[in-house]
Amino acid sequence: MKYLILGAGPAGLAFATALKNNNIDDFLVLEKENQPGGLCRSMEVDGAPLDIGGGHFIDIKRKKVLELLFSVMPEKEWIYYQRNSQINLYGTYINNPIEANIWQLPLEEQVAYLKSIAIAGCNIDMPKPEKFVEWINWKLGDKIAECYMLPYNKKMFGDNLDLLGTYWLEKLPNVSFEETLTSCLEKKAYGSQPAHSYFYYPKENGSGEVWNRLANELGSKIRYGIEAKELDVRRHVVNGTYEAQYIINTIPWTEFININGIDNELNSDIQQLKYTSVSVDYYSHDIETDAHWIYEPDETVSYHRILVRKNFCPGSKGYWTETNVNRIENCNSEFRYINKYAYPLNTINKPRAISQILAYMSKHCIYGLGRWGEWEHYNSDVVVERAVDLANKLLEGNG
Repeated sequence: MKYLILGAGPAGLAFATALKNNNIDDFLVLEKENQPGGLCRSMEVDGAPLDIGGGHFIDIKRKKVLELLFSVMPEKEWIYYQRNSQINLYGTYINNPIEANIWQLPLEEQVAYLKSIAIAGCNIDMPKPEKFVEWINWKLGDKIAECYMLPYNKKMFGDNLDLLGTYWLEKLPNVSFEETLTSCLEKKAYGSQPAHSYFYYPKENGSGEVWNRLANELGSKIRYGIEAKELDVRRHVVNGTYEAQYIINTIPWTEFININGIDNELNSDIQQLKYTSVSVDYYSHDIETDAHWIYEPDETVSYHRILVRKNFCPGSKGYWTETNVNRIENCNSEFRYINKYAYPLNTINKPRAISQILAYMSKHCIYGLGRWGEWEHYNSDVVVERAVDLANKLLEGNG
């Protein structure tokens, strides 16, 4: 066989679809679960879809992504939303990002935040720090750091934040002090906005519906209930049975029990890849808010985010919370699903480790793809775009 694809999440499904759309049928997808979608799966809970892998939405910005998804699920089957995400600052709710919306706080709080931002290191020509905690203070000021960014990231990623690198923080919305000050004077947000400022969500069956549609189009090209446990790099064989010219890996590298054909150094690189596990807990009672989701930095509260299902999923009620499994407490949730692999951790050593892994594997025509294949916190729309690009690259003979 020419292409063996490991995993039927968004990355694997999009890559396989790109092959199919180019009239290539010499491929096979292996998926360990009994349904497609990976972290973007949905299931019916309390009479409506629940996205068991957490909140996943399709950004409107990537045209080639929308073209692929709309080919199996036309635009009329989606709802178009302007993002409404909020932060609960200890009882006061303001829009995200915080730097652009502190004008929504009481006046004395605005003044305190502005004073802090004005003397942040980046605004007084201090050199950029290399440690995570120092970088947050340098960029945003100690007030935002202490009240929001540091406690929130601790809840998501763990208490020792200086295990994290700073290389990924450049992706955060960049709102200057001047823009923050202007927003306070004019009472509206200024500066760059986060991803998914506008997004699509399916009218029916939750975020998993579009991935089910893609999988249905692929039919018998997907084999379910098969877990990729062993990888022979030089022979291009998975589980001693499935051999292919190209292997596209979208599953976590750390899930392989055995990888033949790598040295101790590369095996050590794989072991350095870290991740966070997250519990999704559903509650049927409604909360009064127009927000699609709410960030919760208060460390006395176990969860870090609320997804208000009724505000984006038609015909539903209630909400779910997302909690780092190390913070799970006894609760009265009506449904719980644990995602072992939720977020790749951006540790200090990760860029070197994953670049070594991907470079070595690609020399043997094995390509990492997506959130876990590339060990990057990509959203599903980004993953689809990267899958289409990789398929086109290989089809053009540039692998």
